[in-house]
Amino acid sequence: MRLKTVYRCQNCGHSEPKWAGKCPECGAWNTFVEEAEAVAAKSGDKKRSSLTDFSEPPVKLSEAESMKTDYIRTGVSELDRALGGGIVPGQVILLAGAPGIGKSTLTLEACSALASGALCKGTVLYVSGEESLAQVGSRAARLGVRADNIYLMSETDLGKIIEQIRKIKPDFLVIDSIQTVYHPDFAGSAGSVGQIRECAAELLKIVKTSGIPLLLLGHITKEGSLAGPKVLEHIVDTVLCFDSEKSNVYRVLRPEKNRFGPVEETGIFEMTSSGLKPVGDAGILLGDCDRETAFAGRTFSMAFEGSRPLIAEIQVLASRSYLPYPRRTVTGYDLNRAQMLIAALEKNLGLHFEEMDVFISIRGGLKFREPSLDLAICAALISSVKDIPVPPDHIFIGEVGVLAQVSAVPFTDRRLSEAFRLGFKHSFIHKLRGSTKSSYKKPAVHQTGDLSELLKYMLQLKPGAAAMVKK
Repeated sequence: MRLKTVYRCQNCGHSEPKWAGKCPECGAWNTFVEEAEAVAAKSGDKKRSSLTDFSEPPVKLSEAESMKTDYIRTGVSELDRALGGGIVPGQVILLAGAPGIGKSTLTLEACSALASGALCKGTVLYVSGEESLAQVGSRAARLGVRADNIYLMSETDLGKIIEQIRKIKPDFLVIDSIQTVYHPDFAGSAGSVGQIRECAAELLKIVKTSGIPLLLLGHITKEGSLAGPKVLEHIVDTVLCFDSEKSNVYRVLRPEKNRFGPVEETGIFEMTSSGLKPVGDAGILLGDCDRETAFAGRTFSMAFEGSRPLIAEIQVLASRSYLPYPRRTVTGYDLNRAQMLIAALEKNLGLHFEEMDVFISIRGGLKFREPSLDLAICAALISSVKDIPVPPDHIFIGEVGVLAQVSAVPFTDRRLSEAFRLGFKHSFIHKLRGSTKSSYKKPAVHQTGDLSELLKYMLQLKPGAAAMVKK
């Protein structure tokens, strides 16, 4: 074997024989780093493929269909929800997030729950390449983790890590993080594209043969995408992204890839002084908001994150602008969709926003993607422009098109039942057909065909609701 010098893009993994300023594959600038690559000296001297180490004989499709996936509950409810039910033997999970968001905290809490629950008779190996044993132990003491079957190891050499894996034979393995581990037989510093690719491939080979679930912690770039080669996301079975708004207590765990479950589910956590607390109630985002007073520009809606209904509080401020180009600021929702709703209100209802700054915010720091909040945003815009306080027991659920028509959204019955449980008395949804009218009784349903009907109703609110405005 001999070594040759190549230049590899740290963004996509593309290699070139010479350095280049721009990567021809992904278009990124100044991302090529010099690496040494092993090649065969002769055509007959080929390295044996590692696929033979864990190859399995083929089976009939009928037999494969009968194979069931056995989930192992981690004991952290929101993590199990995001994973689709739990972890699977031999599953490789990549958990990525911004620095300080709580990846190590969540991982240590999951290790504690597994060690005292589903794997109480097994062992858990936690390998930290970023922190010392004292630092991990200090965090464990703060979180109240005291399980004796959790083994800690501070190491970055993959050879030594594999040696301890074979010695301890853990039932759950954590690598914190994959960017700090290096392969001693390959050139390049830890965190480079080549090192991450080779280390992940070696770990994959071990866990697939032994059936050990593996949790890899990963870094993200300044753009918010996963750091390292794209092949890393293809190797793993599940990719979980930990996200949060700045200075917010809520953390959202979103799966971007999951071979053993759905990717629509999300896990929500609340950051406290004693660690991450799972959030399960649909009304948790209401927090300590004033539910007794009507405000101009505030409405409520019911969104779905996977199979979980969540109350969304929309706050809108439309005020006179003194700038040549009025501002449009949206937090927690899609900016382009919000601009489309503003245009629909201007065109179909005659409202004028051309001389107004519009600020739209969804309370709680979560980012919603589904269009069921459209009707509530339109109601909040009308409320703010016309200075009409909306009673806090009103909820708006529906998708609004460019022609100002209100359309149905999935799971309307579940949204309404959850809204009734949380104390809402009046709901505004799409026009119902005759066969479905009887199924929606609570809360009181107001059918809205288009935004003109919504405006007509809200104009009737102004005299009675004005006395409820908080001074």
